[in-house]
Amino acid sequence: MNRQVSFSIWYVLLAIMAVVIVHDFILALNQVEELPYSEFKRLVAEGKVAEVAVTSHMLVGTLKSEGDSKEQKAFRTVRVEDPDLVRELNQHGVTFAGVIESTFLRDLLSWIIPVALFVGIWFFIFRRLGQAQGGFMQVGQSKAKIYMEKDVKVTFADVAGVDEAKDELREVIEFLKTPEKFTKLGGKIPKGILLVGPPGTGKTLLARAVAGEASVPFFSISGSEFVEMFVGVGAARVRDLFEQAKGKAPCIIFIDELDALGKARGMGPMAHEEREQTLNQLLVEMDGFDPRVGVILMAATNRPEILDPALLRAGRFDRHVTVDRPDKKGRLDVLRVHAKKVALNPDADLEQIAAMTPGFSGADLANVINESTLLAVRRGKDQVGIAELQEAVERVIAGLEKKNRVLNKMEKERVAYHETGHALIALSIPGTDQVQKISIIPRGVAALGYTLQLPTEDRFLMTKSELENKVAVLLGGRIAEETIFGEASTGAQNDLVKATDIAKSMVKAYGMSDKLGTITLEQERQPQFLQLPVASERGDYSEETAREIDCEVRRIVDEQYGRVKQMLEERKAALHQGAKLLIEREVITGAELKAIMDVNLVEQSARR
Repeated sequence: MNRQVSFSIWYVLLAIMAVVIVHDFILALNQVEELPYSEFKRLVAEGKVAEVAVTSHMLVGTLKSEGDSKEQKAFRTVRVEDPDLVRELNQHGVTFAGVIESTFLRDLLSWIIPVALFVGIWFFIFRRLGQAQGGFMQVGQSKAKIYMEKDVKVTFADVAGVDEAKDELREVIEFLKTPEKFTKLGGKIPKGILLVGPPGTGKTLLARAVAGEASVPFFSISGSEFVEMFVGVGAARVRDLFEQAKGKAPCIIFIDELDALGKARGMGPMAHEEREQTLNQLLVEMDGFDPRVGVILMAATNRPEILDPALLRAGRFDRHVTVDRPDKKGRLDVLRVHAKKVALNPDADLEQIAAMTPGFSGADLANVINESTLLAVRRGKDQVGIAELQEAVERVIAGLEKKNRVLNKMEKERVAYHETGHALIALSIPGTDQVQKISIIPRGVAALGYTLQLPTEDRFLMTKSELENKVAVLLGGRIAEETIFGEASTGAQNDLVKATDIAKSMVKAYGMSDKLGTITLEQERQPQFLQLPVASERGDYSEETAREIDCEVRRIVDEQYGRVKQMLEERKAALHQGAKLLIEREVITGAELKAIMDVNLVEQSARR
């Protein structure tokens, strides 16, 4: 509740208190005694009533003064149908008169008060709606945020790691600055530019940088802001948005999360008439406006596969710019941009952090810099060092350390052997990701320990043997528990899920099964830039094929199970030594475990 509203309520409460006090004061001055009708009749018979006024519902009067007092007490009683009342009043000398009541004021108030109450509530509700939505009568107007030339301070210098996308968009900046350079040869700039890519890669930032480089107004709106509770509002807002943009041309219209508005018509079990009407209006506006006016429409989405085909045809969003996750050089550039305002220690090697973070988006890298800064402040340091940066990477990958979660001796020992098993298999198989750290400090929601593996380079393809090696590393923890303790625990559940998913993808998606052949059996196409849970429904194939898929998945996992079990039996001494060292120190490096493993292998070969 804001200050103005709270003051208004206090004023109302004070007014009510004042009315109650005044009312009680008036009643105190004019005390009227309530009498039962029987008591009134008794006082009349005793000659104590001085006068009476008869109304339609009540008898009001005064009693005769008693003794030397000249004060006459007022009374009132309910009127009862009594035919002997007038005779008794005459008999005892009571002055009486009939009073005709006017009900006009009462009847008027009975109409005015409910109407005034309704109008007051109606006015209050729509006033609040007006404050929240810019006015009820303005509901059809565009809700786009307008940034004028001087307000858009983002340039390409603030955007890193997407050099290809920036090169694609320089042409748009040239057109906005010097349109005659293109029009004199009869060329046409693309009407719409669609930025596609995973979440957090900087699509919105890139669009603002284009406006900042071109020094033109920037209209920013989300796709979900077009559709409201009122039918036709979305289409009206689209029309108003383009009208405003034409008035401020040259300019850029940016629609974020276009998939909320431009989803293909007819998709899903129920048609959304309002959304489709809004989409139709957008299609009409894109066809109707002349690009020579200087209005460029840009949009961003991470679900391009669900957009309506009419949006993607030539003449509408006819240029698609992919804003992908940065490579190693791009990650280094992003880290440098975000580290400009951070006091870095000379030992803070950003190249090392860039190498540790393959697959990170620009938002993830910004989070790494921010987390490292918070860690340095928490530790009382004046500068951010390499230790804080590495810890921030681990926090983003594995989650927050849970040092207060104390494991008992048995659990700690089992987790140590589990993580050492993962690491030994990863160190023993060539071509796997490098083991950086092994820890039995709980992290995240359910991880009681973790083995941190970081690739040494960016990879875009995986071979069959590399996928099988991944399955082997995932099984290493469970098999280490079985080798040492004779039985498995629930701690390997997540490893089994990942291993089974990899084996399923090898069989169903990648055609890596000799028995099923080079075919894909995926039920539906997965999103291009979003990682959604794998659908559990069976695809369009027979029961016999489904059985063969299950057998092939089991065969792949079982083969790696046997392979890993043999490797761990050969490295049992290294498993014991590595687990004991891990229990003592809680955290060891991959290099330390590799040294232990190499020494044991040399000793075994010497004994042979």
